[in-house]
Amino acid sequence: MSGLQAQYPWLVADVGGSNARFGWVSGPGSPVASLRSYAVQDFPGLEEAARHYLQDLAAELQAQGRPCPAPRHGAVAVATAIAGDEVVLTNSRWRFSRQALQAALQLQSLRVLNDFEALALSLPRLRGDQLRAWGGQAPTAAGCLAVIGPGTGLGVAAVVQTGQGWLALPGEGGHATLAPADDFESALLAHVRARHVHVSAERLLSGIGLPSLHEAVCAVLGGQASPAVLTPELILERGLSGQDPLCARTLDSFCAMLGGFAGSVALTLGARGGVYVGGGIVPRLGDYFFQSRFRERFEAKGRFQPYLAGIPTALITDTLAAMGGVALAIEQSLSLNRGS
Repeated sequence: MSGLQAQYPWLVADVGGSNARFGWVSGPGSPVASLRSYAVQDFPGLEEAARHYLQDLAAELQAQGRPCPAPRHGAVAVATAIAGDEVVLTNSRWRFSRQALQAALQLQSLRVLNDFEALALSLPRLRGDQLRAWGGQAPTAAGCLAVIGPGTGLGVAAVVQTGQGWLALPGEGGHATLAPADDFESALLAHVRARHVHVSAERLLSGIGLPSLHEAVCAVLGGQASPAVLTPELILERGLSGQDPLCARTLDSFCAMLGGFAGSVALTLGARGGVYVGGGIVPRLGDYFFQSRFRERFEAKGRFQPYLAGIPTALITDTLAAMGGVALAIEQSLSLNRGS
């Protein structure tokens, strides 16, 4: 066995509040394979879920007449902030010690990273079949790349190309103050500000924010609050079908304001390689998103319109894209360790 092959296989995982996804990297240049997803509620913790995956994998490989060596290195992306050894999942009961998990799984190393850090690290290697580029102008894997993700919340991250590989820049950009672009948006924000001292981008441009945005649209256009708080699913359904004009206007405002926010992210980071949109909401909009004002508002930055016109934007259509970023985190970590 070569020295490089001796560093394999790798165990990779992406853990959210509802599901834990696992994958396997068998050797140099191999893609993440044997992907499986498990419900978080079915296991007491990450260690138990990982052991269950390894058992399933062993059975799969045995059926193919192939061995299943123990993983040597691992990395896991988690939907929470990372600080210290103890990791507490934001939207589930799972919590774990990084050192204890590494010892329990007998790994030589274990990387734990934020889920949006992992998604950002996936960007340089995304293939065309994992994306839908706006206007056919695909991002280029060079310089700085940014990603925003309206899901339950609003994630923001970036990667920068360096001489030692790709450096992830995780942050809390979704909590930056949301700026209006016209009188109507100013009225929306004024209405929301009556209840919340600070109106962040996440306050309106996310799953938890869509009901607030819809309620504001109802108040500004209808002169009264919505008779009932609608779920994000109902707002999407009624807005896309055209059966509810206020839901339709909510989606129009959502896409436009998301475009303005994405343009601000591009300017702040100098993300000239491209700005990607991830998360669970936008893929559900389908063609509506690409017919919306997102790109118009992305570029609407006055004197810097030509600057932004040259920056590609793309929707990430692969829901498992972050797994590639988790694998890259291991690859770069081992490469740096060998070079030290």
